[in-house]
Amino acid sequence: MSLSQYQGALLGLALSDALGAPLEGGIVERTLWKLIGRTPGGRMRWTDDTQMSLDLGESLVAQRGFQPDDVARRFALGYRWDRGFGPGAARLLKRIRRGEDWRTANRAVFPDGSYGNGGAMRAPVAALCAARLNLGTVALARDSAAITHAHPLGIEGAVLIASATAAALETKDGQVILEAALAHCRLEPFTRRMERVRAWIASGAAPSAREVAAELGNGVQAEQSCVTALYAAVRHLDRPFEELHAFVVGVGGDVDTIGAMSGAVWGAVNGMGALPVHSLALLEQHERIDVLARAIHALKLD
Repeated sequence: MSLSQYQGALLGLALSDALGAPLEGGIVERTLWKLIGRTPGGRMRWTDDTQMSLDLGESLVAQRGFQPDDVARRFALGYRWDRGFGPGAARLLKRIRRGEDWRTANRAVFPDGSYGNGGAMRAPVAALCAARLNLGTVALARDSAAITHAHPLGIEGAVLIASATAAALETKDGQVILEAALAHCRLEPFTRRMERVRAWIASGAAPSAREVAAELGNGVQAEQSCVTALYAAVRHLDRPFEELHAFVVGVGGDVDTIGAMSGAVWGAVNGMGALPVHSLALLEQHERIDVLARAIHALKLD
């Protein structure tokens, strides 16, 4: 597990997020992002996907482990409307910021818990930290997702992506990464989609991006985006990052989050050196992300 892989996973997540953000939503959302999608210095801004991933990672480093109250506090303080948070997440985080316990806030907004992909898009960070702190990847993915996404489907999406990222630190074999993720799938919406992906990979099939969207989904729900992201990453492990990004754009839908998840898995395999230098230079706060990657890589359980 090289430092470059940790840098690649976090920077791949953030870069894919920032590149996908201008293509998210309809004409209103895209027009708004044209207005706010650049920093005053001209760098590409990332969305809530990267913000919450950094919040989680910085908490795990500072606490040298998982302290859910600290994570929730950082999530709430990190909330800004112009990061593209969804309305449900915004309400939840505002409640926590006002002092409500996250254990009640996450059910007050979503009575059964959110089944969106918000827990999954920060799951790669859970996987990276779990590897350094000798914590269980699945348990950390579940627990960190539950703060905001307590529905079983939301949690399963986080486990899927975390398991894939953990495997990507150990192997470049896409089939092995898929099997590692499938081993932790329990719910039918995920197992069915994963079996479809397994068949594609085994047969050498290369469905178009539109066919992938139709078969696996491209929405904000975890079941409609997590397997899609994993397939995109595995299919492009030996291809340039730009081809992965183009495929995700072709899939459409929740482009920034699907990109963030796939970019993290791809980056964990290929490392920072495989990411496009010119794009990284335009990414906001890439220095902060690199510092976090180095801090996570340096973690050791006391």
